[in-house]
Amino acid sequence: MARIVMKFGGTSMAGMERIRNVAARVKHVVDQGHEVAVVVSAMAGETDRLVGFCKEASPLYDPAEYDVVVASGEQVTSGLLAMTLKAMGVNARSWLGWQLPIRSSEAHSKARIDTIETTALLAAMQSGQVAVIPGFQGQMEDGRVSTLGRGGSDTSAVAVAAAVKADRCDIYTDVDGVYTTDPRIVSRARKLDKVTYEEMLELASVGSKVLQTRSVALAMKEKVRVQVLSSFDEPGNNDEPGTMIVGEEEIEGSDMERQLITGIAVDKNEAKVIVTRVPDKPGAVASIFGPLADASINVDMIIQNDSKDTAETDVTFTVPRADLARSVDILESRKAEIGFNRLITDAEVSKVSVVGVGMRSHAGVAATMFKTLAERGINIEAISTSEIKVSVLIDEDETELAVRVLHTAYGLDAEQAA
Repeated sequence: MARIVMKFGGTSMAGMERIRNVAARVKHVVDQGHEVAVVVSAMAGETDRLVGFCKEASPLYDPAEYDVVVASGEQVTSGLLAMTLKAMGVNARSWLGWQLPIRSSEAHSKARIDTIETTALLAAMQSGQVAVIPGFQGQMEDGRVSTLGRGGSDTSAVAVAAAVKADRCDIYTDVDGVYTTDPRIVSRARKLDKVTYEEMLELASVGSKVLQTRSVALAMKEKVRVQVLSSFDEPGNNDEPGTMIVGEEEIEGSDMERQLITGIAVDKNEAKVIVTRVPDKPGAVASIFGPLADASINVDMIIQNDSKDTAETDVTFTVPRADLARSVDILESRKAEIGFNRLITDAEVSKVSVVGVGMRSHAGVAATMFKTLAERGINIEAISTSEIKVSVLIDEDETELAVRVLHTAYGLDAEQAA
C-alpha cells in the first residue's frame, strides 16, 4: 500500500462529466488499497474569468481581496469532487487551505508555501478517507487567504506530497508524459519513462510547458517522486504509465544504456537586442543590465564581442518578447549614460535547447549540434550553455527544421511501426 497525492488540472476539472471521470480515477486508486490525497485546480478558464471580475471592479484592485476572489475557483472544484466521490461510495472530504492550514508567506497573489499542518490530514488519510485539497491557495500569518501565483496548483500538490511523505505525486495533465520534443513538431518523438529533476528544470525553463519550474524545483529540494500522466487515458493496472521525474541516482541504478540527450525544447518567446559601440571599459556592461534588472526584465543569453583594436564593443542579449519594447525604452532613456551608438532589435528569433545529464560525462554534444545545423544552412545567432544544456538562438522560420534534424542527429527518433 502506498501513499499517493493526485493532482488534476483545469482541463481535467472542466465540467461535471470530467469531474466524474476524475472521481472514477481516484476511486480506482483507492480500491487498490492506497492512501490518497487529491489536489485540484479550478475549472479551465475559471481563474481568468475571476481575474476579469477583479479588474472590472477596480483596475487597481486590493491584492488581498483579489486572492479571496480567485481562490474561490479551486474551492468549488474541491467541493464538487468530494461530493461526486461520496456519491460513488468513496469516503471523502474537502480541506480548504485555511483548514489544514497551508501557511504561506510573502505577498498576496504570489505567496510561497512555508509549512503545511498534517496531523489531522494524515489521520484522515490513514482512516481511509480521501482528502480533496484546493490547489493554489494558502493562509497568511494574519489569517487572510493567499494565492500562490499561476501554476500554483502543481506547487501545492508537490508541497502536500512532501508534507505527508507520499511515495509519489501524480500530476494529471492533457498529455501522457514528457516527450523527447514536441510531438506536434516531430511525429517520431518518444515518450520518456524517467527524467531527472535537473533535466526537467532545464526543459521547463527553456520552453517545455508540461510542468512549472517552481513545482519541479520544490520536488527536487524535497526529493518528491513526481509522475506526469494523462487524465484522459483509461486507468489500468500499471501504477506508473506516465513519465517519472526522479533523482539522478534512481535513473543511474535502473538504466545502464540511457540516452546522452534527454530532450529538445523550443522557446519562441525570445527577442534579440544588440547594443552597438558600447565603451569598452569596466562598468559599461553593468550600466546596460542594471536598469533592466531594476525593471524585473529577465535577460537570458549574453554575448560581448572582444575588441582589441578599438575602445568600443557590441553587446548582444535576449529578453522575453513581451519585454522588448520596455527594454528598448529603458536603454534609450539612458543612452548618454551608457554611451552606446544605437540599438538593433529582432523579435523573429527562437531558442532551441538540447538537454541531458549525459553531457557531464560525454564530449562533443555542442559540436554535433553546430555541425548538424550548419549542414542545413541554419545560422546560429547566439549560444548559451549550462552543465546539462546547450541553447542556440536561430531565425524563427527555421525552428521546426532545426528541431527535426537535431532530434535525428542525437538518435532520439522512435522506431517506426512495421
